[in-house]
Amino acid sequence: MQLDALDSQACVELIIEDHRLVADAVASAAGALATLIDELVDRMRAGGRLIYVGAGTSGRLGVLDASECPPTFHSDPGQVIGVIAGGEAALRRSSEAMEDDPNGAAEALAELDLTSADTVVGIAAGGTTPYVLGAVELAKAAGAMTALITCVAARRPPTGCDHLIVLETGPELLTGSTRLKAGSATKLALNIISTTAFVRLGKVYSNLMVDLQATNAKLTDRAIRILVTLFPELLRVPAAQLLERAGSDLKTAIVMQGLDVDYRGARTLLKRNDGMLSAVLAERPVRKI
Repeated sequence: MQLDALDSQACVELIIEDHRLVADAVASAAGALATLIDELVDRMRAGGRLIYVGAGTSGRLGVLDASECPPTFHSDPGQVIGVIAGGEAALRRSSEAMEDDPNGAAEALAELDLTSADTVVGIAAGGTTPYVLGAVELAKAAGAMTALITCVAARRPPTGCDHLIVLETGPELLTGSTRLKAGSATKLALNIISTTAFVRLGKVYSNLMVDLQATNAKLTDRAIRILVTLFPELLRVPAAQLLERAGSDLKTAIVMQGLDVDYRGARTLLKRNDGMLSAVLAERPVRKI
């Protein structure tokens, strides 16, 4: 209650202390998150998409997570999608009025032409946003799998919700400002969903981002460093030459080096194993990585 009377140091320390609840709140939902991800991965393997729907801060976090997947995992930009009430303009300017329309997401969802392979995750910190709840119901009616992430206790899933993810963060220091603990917990949960899903989909080998195209200087350097990490016998110059022969595709370069095959052979092996590098390297373990 004395937040406005604190000096900067005390305010910083109080916010940090309050945020210690964030990890525990997400940890309490670990089982529900894992169940959702298992079903999500099955659908994504069948060509389905992950679609976040939210309003305000919740919507911005969904769009942020979706936008970070292509550069991190070399995923198709249409594989993870963020829908926010008010559209792109709402990323920079608040559009609270849009939050109250339960049919507000109807047009955006209709344009996506949802199928049974898709997963729609509604994000509503307070659990009552009509735009989000309406979107979940609309998505379910279209045949998609649905989930709702909320930061308040809920006795039962809302209409049309298959998976309820509760991140119970409690009251905010700045009353009602869900961009604080609730926002941090939501960001962590979305990181968990997208990262775990893409790990399961073979976008990661060991703990390395191997599914990347070396399309600029930074990514080329990262690819070379990964090759040198996986193959200590490689120096940077031979690693760069290998990457060039692999068409700047890191996974292809890894298979070429690891299994001593040419470009065409590496691409064939990757295609045969749906791009799963661990499966390719297990199939013909010529070299141990």
